[in-house]
Amino acid sequence: MSEPSRDHDIPARRWRRGHTAIAVTLVILAAAVILGISSLDLPRVGEALVDASPGWVLASVGLMATSLLMRSISWHQTLRAALPDTPMPWPPVVRATMIGVMASAVFPGRIGEPVRIVVLSRRLDGSNRTLVPIVAGTVFSQTLINILALILLAAITFTEIPSLHGHLNGIESVLALPLAVVVLVVLGPRLLALARRSRWERLRRGGDLVARALVLARRGLTVFARPRYGVAAVSAQLIAWGLQWLACYMVILALGLQSHAGLATAAAILLAINVSAILPATPSNVGVFQAACLVVLAASGVGAGPGLAYGIILQAVEVLTALMLGIPALVREGLRWSDLRPALQGAAEDIEP
Repeated sequence: MSEPSRDHDIPARRWRRGHTAIAVTLVILAAAVILGISSLDLPRVGEALVDASPGWVLASVGLMATSLLMRSISWHQTLRAALPDTPMPWPPVVRATMIGVMASAVFPGRIGEPVRIVVLSRRLDGSNRTLVPIVAGTVFSQTLINILALILLAAITFTEIPSLHGHLNGIESVLALPLAVVVLVVLGPRLLALARRSRWERLRRGGDLVARALVLARRGLTVFARPRYGVAAVSAQLIAWGLQWLACYMVILALGLQSHAGLATAAAILLAINVSAILPATPSNVGVFQAACLVVLAASGVGAGPGLAYGIILQAVEVLTALMLGIPALVREGLRWSDLRPALQGAAEDIEP
């Protein structure tokens, strides 16, 4: 009787250890932030925050919210291309998008993507295990569109603000990793054919499972071969990026920094915060997010105090928008965070056909 009890306590112990690790990480981060900003003129930061124009901040929130709706439209078109025989109403796609964005804003790590995959897959057809890798493939297709948006932002940034050359070295990683994955998705099944002909049974079985999963994932990329859906998906996603760009500029106007920073600076900020989010260590990438804004604004001649105030306000806009849209979506789906945790743990098993 004692053994089952100890086995039953294992998840609880892991959960407590996980919370302890997060708490320790947050304490260390808080200490680092305090040390990092000790040299800043904190009264100047507070003054900039107080003087920020509420109207421009609200405009930024509105633009950010609209950009998320446009992203859901892009994903909806991608899903329709990949799953033409599956009923695909837009509202569940919107809710899954908002819940995923909120998850990324609240928790450390980039868990928003798997969250929205799980939320939408259970809504579409909980009994069809092949849907999960296909939906995952559609999410990846949006990543490829995001690469195009990042390239455009990088072109604007390095053309208009040459002093940022060398400060955004992570852009190569942003572009290289998804491109490497797409090569694996497209060419993987052919490469794995060698493993499936191996004399070792385990290698053959493993190669067969991976190859079948990759074939399903490739269906998520069919949007690029169907112009009817592809044009709409790419356009909506790029419009979403454009709205986020304008949202970043609204915060510049809110702080009265337009004499130093313009639309090109806003583009550079949007690029920088996405580069800094490659390996997020904290919820919403707190700290690193502000540092990215400081680097860009400093190159435009903005002081550290207003620069930090900008990073705080822009991140508050992102988190507020995510919660404002994500919480109602979570309620409408009849879900709690505790419902998503086991679903995410089983997502890897669902990807295997």
